[in-house]
Amino acid sequence: MLQETPLRSVAAGVPGEGKRPHGARPLFFISDLHLNEAIPHTVAAFEHFIRITAEEADSVFILGDLFEYWIGDDMLSDPFVARMATLMHTLSERGIALYIMHGNRDFLLGKRFMKMAGAIWLPDPFVITAFGTRIALAHGDALCTADRGYQLFRLFARNRFAQMLFLAWPFRWRRKLAENMRSNSEHGRMRPISIKYDVTPKAVAALFNASKAATIIHGHTHLPARHREPGGTRWVLPDWDLDHGGHRGGYLRIDAEGIRALPLD
Repeated sequence: MLQETPLRSVAAGVPGEGKRPHGARPLFFISDLHLNEAIPHTVAAFEHFIRITAEEADSVFILGDLFEYWIGDDMLSDPFVARMATLMHTLSERGIALYIMHGNRDFLLGKRFMKMAGAIWLPDPFVITAFGTRIALAHGDALCTADRGYQLFRLFARNRFAQMLFLAWPFRWRRKLAENMRSNSEHGRMRPISIKYDVTPKAVAALFNASKAATIIHGHTHLPARHREPGGTRWVLPDWDLDHGGHRGGYLRIDAEGIRALPLD
C-alpha cells in the first residue's frame, strides 16, 4: 500500500500563499458526500458549506467519495456536475485552497475536473503538518484489509492500463455500469454493518509507523468517531446524508486549539 504512493509532506498555510494572510486560519476536512441529484438536501448542505462555512478556512480537504460515482471527466458535460465544480472553484477565487483525494467511488476524477474545480489532487495516503502536528490523511478504503475481495478490486481499478480501457468505453456503457453498481450499493444499505468492512488494527498501525504521524484522519467507513490507537489518535470523518430520514454529516476543524469534530450548520 505505502510503497505504491510515497508519503509527502506540506506545511499548513503554504497553499494559496500571497492571496490573503493565513496566520492561524483553520483547516477543514470532509469526506463521503456521495453527491448526486437524487439527494437534494445533502447537496444543499454542501453548497452552504462551501459558500458560508468554509469562508474562514485556510484550506478545505475532501478525503474521497465527493461524488456517488465518477466514470470519467466527460461527466463535466452534465449540468449538475458542472455546477458542483463551479461552486468549488469559488474557494480558490476567495483564496481558500481546495485539496481532493480519490475515494473508492470517484477514483477516476482527473485533471480536467481538478482544473474546473480549482482543486489540487492529493495521493492516498498523504502527510501534512498542521499547527505543529504531523497528520496522515487517507480515504480509508485501503485500511480495510479484511475485505480481501475489495482489495483485489482496488488493486485492479487503480491500474492505469485498466482505467484507460474503461475510459475508452462509450459514455452510456460506463454510466449504465455505474448505475447498476450504485443500485447494488443501495440494496446493501439495509444490511448490518460488518467488521469486515472496517479498518484493521494492522493496517492502521502500519500507516502510523510509515507516516511517523501522531494523528490519522480518514473517511470511507461511515463510522465517525475518535479512536485512541497504540500509534496515536485516529479520527473517522462522517458521511453526509440528509435525504434518508436522518441528519448525518459534519467536518473536522484543525486550528491552534486542536482538532474538533463539528456538526453541519
